[in-house]
Amino acid sequence: MGRSGGTAAEDRQTMTGAQALVRALEDAGVTDIFGMPGGAILPFYDPLLSSSRIRHILVRHEQGAGHAAEGYALATGRVGVCVATSGPGATNLITAIADAHMDSVPMVAITGQVGAPSIGTDAFQEADIIGATMPFVKHSFLVTSPEEIPARVAEAFHLAATGRPGPVLIDVTKDAQVGMTAYRRPSRLDLPGYALPGRPNRRRIEQAAEVIASAERPVFYLGGGLARAGVPTRELLELVDVVGAPFTTTLTALDVLPTDHPLHLGMPGMHGTVAAVGALQRADVVIALGTRFDDRVTGRPDTFARHAAVVHVDIDPAEISKIRTADVPIVGDLADVVPALSAACRAQFAAEPRADTDQWLTEVAHMRATYPTTWTDTDDGLLQPQEVITHLDAHAPEDTIWVTGVGQHQMWAAHYLHFTRPRSWMTSAGAGTMGYGVPAAMGAKVGAPDRPVWLIDGDGCFQMTNQELATATLNEIPIKIAIINNSSLGMVRQWQTLFYGQRYSNTDLHTGAGTRRIPDFVALAEAYGAVGLRCERLEDLDAVIEKANAINDRPVVVDFICSADAQVWPMVAAGVSNDEIQHALGMSPAWEEE
Repeated sequence: MGRSGGTAAEDRQTMTGAQALVRALEDAGVTDIFGMPGGAILPFYDPLLSSSRIRHILVRHEQGAGHAAEGYALATGRVGVCVATSGPGATNLITAIADAHMDSVPMVAITGQVGAPSIGTDAFQEADIIGATMPFVKHSFLVTSPEEIPARVAEAFHLAATGRPGPVLIDVTKDAQVGMTAYRRPSRLDLPGYALPGRPNRRRIEQAAEVIASAERPVFYLGGGLARAGVPTRELLELVDVVGAPFTTTLTALDVLPTDHPLHLGMPGMHGTVAAVGALQRADVVIALGTRFDDRVTGRPDTFARHAAVVHVDIDPAEISKIRTADVPIVGDLADVVPALSAACRAQFAAEPRADTDQWLTEVAHMRATYPTTWTDTDDGLLQPQEVITHLDAHAPEDTIWVTGVGQHQMWAAHYLHFTRPRSWMTSAGAGTMGYGVPAAMGAKVGAPDRPVWLIDGDGCFQMTNQELATATLNEIPIKIAIINNSSLGMVRQWQTLFYGQRYSNTDLHTGAGTRRIPDFVALAEAYGAVGLRCERLEDLDAVIEKANAINDRPVVVDFICSADAQVWPMVAAGVSNDEIQHALGMSPAWEEE
C-alpha cells in the first residue's frame, strides 16, 4: 500500500483510537463525509473537529447521510463515506446501505458501537448492526481494539472500491475509540479469500467475437457495470461502432453513451421503449455488458430474448448465468474487456465475412420510428409531467447532473432527459428507494461543485427526506429540485387505475391541484432558507425554469402542479412476457410474425 504523506515518526505517534480513525480516513484520501454524532461515536467527532483535510456535513437524518454518500460516489467515482452512532443511528443507515448494495455503489459506512463488554447485553442504544446489514454489505468489520483501526479502514476502502463496488461497514466500539494506540499505517492488506479477476480469458473473448460475427440481429444490452468500471466513452463507442449493433441502456446506464447516438434504442424493460424491448425480444445475439438480467428488464425470464445466444460480461461471477444462462460467459473488468472485445471483433470481421445485419438495422429503425416514446395530454388542463421534464432538459446546461426519486417521475426522466457525458445520472434502481433524491443530489453537488445538479422528485419522495434542505442551505450546497407534484403516490395510483378498478386506496397526498396543499412546498422551501417557486401553467413553464437556473447561491425548489392522471407508457405488466408490451393503454405493437 502506497504512502500518502506523513513521516515514519508521525505514523508511530501515540493517539486515541478515535484520532487513529480520523488519521486513517485522511490517509485513505477522504475529503468529505456525511453524518450525525451520537453517544457511541462521540469520541470520533472530537478529533474530527481538528481535521483540516476532512469536511464533515451534518445531516438531519442518518438515511440522508447514506444517500448523500451514494450521490457523492456516483458523481466522483470515489468511495462515499457516511457516519452514524449506535442503535437507531446505525439502523437508520440500513436503507441507504441496501440501496448502495443493489446498485453497486462504493461506500464505507462507519458506525459507533457500545463498549465491547456491553455487546449482547441490550445496553442503551445497542443494535447488532453487523448482523442487521449482513445481506446488504460487501463486507463488515467489528473493531474492538484501537490497534485494528488503521488496517480495517484501509481494507474497507479497498473492498468498497475494487471488483464489483459496494458498501462496507466498519462498526467501532466506544472503548476502541477511547483506547490508546501507536498509529501505524498498514504496509499491506490482509484480505484472505478476496481476489480480483485477472485479465479476461482470451479464448472467451475470441469466442464472443465469433458469435457476434455470425449474428444477423445483434443487440447490446448495456448496464450500470460499465459506469461503475469507468469505461471511457470513446472505448465503448468504438465497440458499438465496430459491431454496428443497436444498443439499449438500463436504468443505471442511461449516461454511458450519448443519447443521440443513431443506434441508441433507449431503456429496456417494464417501462422501456418499444424499440428496446422489441429489439431484445427479436435478437439472435444479446451482448450483455455489466448488467444482471433483473426482473424489471426481463419480465418473465423464460420468454426473454428466447431466440438469442447470450454473451454475458461481468466482474462478478455470481451474476453470470444467475437469471439467464450465458452461452459465452466472460468474467472480467469491463475496462479490460471492452477494448479487448473491440480488437477481437475487428480481427474476426477481417478474417471472415460476417453475417449481414442491414435488414435488422432497417427493422430496428422502423420500430423506433413507428413507436416513439411520447404522451397524450390529460383532459384536466394541468401541466403534463413529461412536458415539464422536456422543458427542464431543454434549458439545462450540458454538464448538468440529473438525480431522481423513485416512481413515475423517475421513468419519465429516464425517457425524456438527454445525456452527453458519463456521471450525469443517478437514481435508485435496484432498491427503488423513495427519499433517495434530496440527499443524493446534495452528495452529488458536494462531489461536483462546479456542475449544476437538478433533482427531479415526486411529491411523495420529497416528503421523505426534505429535511436535508436544511443541510443544503446551511452548507451552501445549491441544488435545484423540481417536484413533479401530482398530489399522489403516482406509480401506485397508476397501478390502482389499471389493475384495481380505480379504487384509490391511500394514494392521495393532498399537495397539488384543488387541495389544501399540505404541505405548501413553496412555504416549506422558504422555511428551510431555500427559494420556493411554483408553476401551474404551461405558458409560465420556461420563465420559471429560467429563474430557477439563474439562482446559484442557495437551494431552489420548484413546485410543478401536474396532472394526477398522467401515466407512464410504454408498460409491461408484472408477470407477463415482454412480447406483451403496451405503448398506450390497450394498445400493443403489431409485431411481425417470425
